[in-house]
Amino acid sequence: MLFDTHVHLNDDAFNEDLEEVIARAKENDVSRMAVVGFNEETINRALELADKYDFIYLIVGWHPTDAITFTPEKLEWLRELAKNPKVVALGEMGLDYHWDTSPKETQFEVFRQQIRLAKEVQLPIVIHNREATEDVVRILQEENASEVGGIMHCFGETVEVMEACLAMNFYISFGGTVTFKNAKLPKIAAESVPLDKILIETDAPYLAPHPNRGKRNEPSYVKLVAEKVAELKELKYEEIARYTTENANRLFKLS
Repeated sequence: MLFDTHVHLNDDAFNEDLEEVIARAKENDVSRMAVVGFNEETINRALELADKYDFIYLIVGWHPTDAITFTPEKLEWLRELAKNPKVVALGEMGLDYHWDTSPKETQFEVFRQQIRLAKEVQLPIVIHNREATEDVVRILQEENASEVGGIMHCFGETVEVMEACLAMNFYISFGGTVTFKNAKLPKIAAESVPLDKILIETDAPYLAPHPNRGKRNEPSYVKLVAEKVAELKELKYEEIARYTTENANRLFKLS
């Protein structure tokens, strides 16, 4: 069975057919999902989903593009949410230099605050990195994020960056980009990552894998990611399904 470790079922894109989307996921071997809430609205919607479905778990945090809206009250709210048994990680947090919505210094501070909170509540962290690799790695190292580790979400960097992240106790997660014909770095990383540190995800409704690229992504497509990773690592699909699910359950402390 498969574990989609990063999905946004709380997105408006699923308002009309959520039940059908979930049914298709189950038909395609998906047994568990981690829904990500990254601001007040999406966290509240994620909480509703986790209450309704026993196979949905929660990742809660503050997205770097929303860093400018983060307050001490929001930090305290995340601290309270961390007590919820369905919350398995904090995030997605990190840095985003593509969208100019929050100043870099603000992103740095919000990122650091969330890493420190994760260490306090002993939860792994999920990292969003867009065009900010050097600063992401530097802050993780400076904040001793290795104490909790976590996930490098939708990884698409060099093997050297991957090794720096592995050294800090992070798992490497691959999404739809690993199936893109012109995406060399994710493929090289997937070939190289140790089997006990690999995860899969969709980031749905974004980044649908080939042959659905450009369409709405959904959790059933995580099977396409698993199949591509299996091909790259010259393993059977069933082996990748087992490794990635065991890894997710271990990281999230699920039986």
